[in-house]
Amino acid sequence: MFVVSLTYKKPIAEVELHLAAHIAYLEQYYAAGTFVASGRKVPRTGGVILAKAESRAALEAILQQDPFCIADVAEFEVIEFVPTKTAPGLESLIEVI
Repeated sequence: MFVVSLTYKKPIAEVELHLAAHIAYLEQYYAAGTFVASGRKVPRTGGVILAKAESRAALEAILQQDPFCIADVAEFEVIEFVPTKTAPGLESLIEVI
């Protein structure tokens, strides 16, 4: 499991030029089962994506396809973790080791 922290490198007005493409990209990876949750940071300085991927390298290849990455309007920090406990209803996030 991975937490991806996006931090905007450009003004919001420039980020928003790529927002529709970014949302389409997110939808693609939600449909594939890679992205679990996502949303804006508060204050709006970037966003967060919770992702499941086979490996860090596989996720990083996916992140390179993000229009925010392609347009160089955001930088990405990837944190890998192994979930061992969840709230009821989220048990599918726990990895079997």
